[in-house]
Amino acid sequence: MTSRERFVKALAGGIPDRVPVAPDTSNYIPAKHTGLPFWDIYHYRKVPLWRAYLDVMDYYGGDAWVGSCCGVPTINKNSRVEWHHEISFPDPDRAVVRHRVRTPDGELTGQHTIFRYDPPSPNEKLMKDLARDWPKYRWLLQPPTDLDRKAFDEIRDECHRRGHAFGLCVGYPGFQCFEGAIQGGVQTLTYALEDCPEILDEWCDLVSEQCVKSAQLGVEAGMEYLGLGGSGTITLASPSLAMRYAIPAIAKIAALADRAGIPTVLHSCGRSRVLVDLLVEHTRVTCINPLEIPPMGDVDLAEVKSKRGAQIALMGNLHTTQVMLQGTPDLVRQRSLEAMRNAGEGGGFILSTGDQCPRDTPEENLFAMIETAKRYGTYDAQGRLPLVEEALGCACGTA
Repeated sequence: MTSRERFVKALAGGIPDRVPVAPDTSNYIPAKHTGLPFWDIYHYRKVPLWRAYLDVMDYYGGDAWVGSCCGVPTINKNSRVEWHHEISFPDPDRAVVRHRVRTPDGELTGQHTIFRYDPPSPNEKLMKDLARDWPKYRWLLQPPTDLDRKAFDEIRDECHRRGHAFGLCVGYPGFQCFEGAIQGGVQTLTYALEDCPEILDEWCDLVSEQCVKSAQLGVEAGMEYLGLGGSGTITLASPSLAMRYAIPAIAKIAALADRAGIPTVLHSCGRSRVLVDLLVEHTRVTCINPLEIPPMGDVDLAEVKSKRGAQIALMGNLHTTQVMLQGTPDLVRQRSLEAMRNAGEGGGFILSTGDQCPRDTPEENLFAMIETAKRYGTYDAQGRLPLVEEALGCACGTA
């Protein structure tokens, strides 16, 4: 199988030739790999992040999923919003970007900081007072009118030229989406549940319409899978709030992909065990990642494989700090083997990390993870992983 075929097969719950391996290297490592200050990636866009990501995955030899770092490119020809950005450099290692957004109902301002070797971090969000600023902000949530076909084709063609599966990502409503736009984040949103729930309901509807339209444009143009991004869907809210704001939109987006015959992969870091159940019971999402372990998450890979592995594919879940950043290559190999043993049999599994690998993750650890999957992750005719069991048996016998 090609990397492209292998990845899509596993996303759909099938048994490929071997376990695909795709450590999450969506931002930090690709940006670092360019050798450029991060403001050249995130502000000046001298190298598209998606291209830097593909370069990194080719360098390490993994099965790439460019949808981890790239959304469906769209255009809104009816927009009545004007964005203005000003960048300054208070010191050689820090860029500050000021935003001014003009809408028919008034102006919004915001600011984020980009350190030399860190992605953008907001320190002033566009809405300061929800009731006052909502009429302005809602202008930013108009659904797209068209696909940016030139950008879409460029990413697709580059993925296929390199032999990787092609899919892009859309978001969905929920506290994990809303908190990035309002000063005070989750705390402000919690008060809004009592003070102005009608704004949150409208916000949810507008984001849902926007994301469903983006997904529709991407799917109709031709993708091999569709990503859904919602980091912290449960961690930043609760199961009941996820059911209220996130799950209905996820269900619409996943149904759209299902009708087109392509799999879906949903990313939500943090606590996600209950989210697995919600996705299985209320949506047609075919795969979830990164299934973080405690303390950052709450997933036991063997348990979720046993309970839900026949209904949804799994992607994860090596610890990004204790194993990938601070561990040795031997520890990475051991945890990779254990993850494949716990969730790989019967297919529907992609070996990955429990969220994004830190910027300074040792190269030898990324190589160790990918080489372990390639060496031991081959399926037999019954969908078993005999080389994994053999390797773990040897490891246990010599421990």
